[in-house]
Amino acid sequence: MRKTVGRLRRATVVGVALGLVVLGAPAATAANSAVADSTAGVVPSQVRDPWLWQATVGQRPAGPAALVFFTDRTRYFESTGVLVARDGAYRLIPIRVAEGHGLLSPDGRHYLRPQSGELLDLTTGRQRRTMKPGLGPFAWSPDGRRVLGTRSNDDSVISFGPDNQQLNDPEKPDDLLVVDPYQCTEQVVPAGTFAAHHAAAWSPAGDLVAVAGPPDVAASVAERQRLVVVDPASGSLRWQVDLGDRRVLAGPAAWHPDGSRVALLAFDGCAGPGCTPEQTAARAWRIEFVDAASGQAVGQPLPVATSTSKIVGWRGDDPVVQEVSGTERDTDRRVVLAALSPGGAREVLVTAPAGSTDLAVPGELLTRAAFGGPEPRPSPFAAPLWLYLALVVPTLLAVALVVRRRRRRRRVATGAAPA
Repeated sequence: MRKTVGRLRRATVVGVALGLVVLGAPAATAANSAVADSTAGVVPSQVRDPWLWQATVGQRPAGPAALVFFTDRTRYFESTGVLVARDGAYRLIPIRVAEGHGLLSPDGRHYLRPQSGELLDLTTGRQRRTMKPGLGPFAWSPDGRRVLGTRSNDDSVISFGPDNQQLNDPEKPDDLLVVDPYQCTEQVVPAGTFAAHHAAAWSPAGDLVAVAGPPDVAASVAERQRLVVVDPASGSLRWQVDLGDRRVLAGPAAWHPDGSRVALLAFDGCAGPGCTPEQTAARAWRIEFVDAASGQAVGQPLPVATSTSKIVGWRGDDPVVQEVSGTERDTDRRVVLAALSPGGAREVLVTAPAGSTDLAVPGELLTRAAFGGPEPRPSPFAAPLWLYLALVVPTLLAVALVVRRRRRRRRVATGAAPA
């Protein structure tokens, strides 16, 4: 009987020890991540899918971002942000239905959600609304204090009078805005009339902005755009050029670091809404440049892959572009960042896993061209607290149930024994 009691005690100790090990795993993971401090502030060269039970930023904050990529291969089974912190930790950033992808602040400490106007602090996990809803953010200013974005003024419902005549025009010009998400202020930038803004970029000094989009509804239907450079402080329009239907602003980092040129993505081939998928895929793309002071074409074009979607930064004079390769199915896509040189060389800097659809790197790391970091793997122990409780509590309950049954059997056996 003493042996039985000893086994029960050992089983209880094992169960408690298991609980302590599981609950202590996060602390061990945090301690191990401290070893990675020597590689902090470097963009990893490759990232991987998170575990299905990976904790969110709100559940277990991980600190400033080295990058964020977006994939539907998470427990949410829809597009989700995946934070890779500078110590290699992985965390999830859940995205609401139809929310879109947000922006990382230049220091990697905040994630700005589009439309909702909420700012997520990646170091604390706290989230707060800092501006009016409806903002579509394009780019943070170089100093990390302001955000350039757009807000739609279109009517959500078309109204009709008694004679069935339309009373309102749902298609209204959008506002170009400069907002301060920390001071909760916003300023309308008078950049001319745009039916919609498709892309915008700050100058390196933060004193000018370039914005592109269709100037009216007819241009929007025909997929024609206009490019405008304006001083957001004074509202002074520096110049504007029509881009037509084969050129677009090259993204949030379209402005060359020396401030002399603005990059465009241009293509040869079928243009307009009537193109078939095959004709669209057959387009030959390139990067063109216009003079930042006049809007006139300058320099030599740089051929790029058809999968190139935007310029996200620069490595010296070489643009760093995002390429989204694969088919139209998101699950077949893969995002990479690559540096392109005038000689035609292409160097892959960052590779996201299959199924990824977008990737963001803090401006601070892009400015320093801090690429080539190690390839961190997501820790299976970086899970929410509820998962640890779900594993530990049933184990302890099972051990307690076994102990109780053994004691009951012992009492029954002792009471039935002859005197």
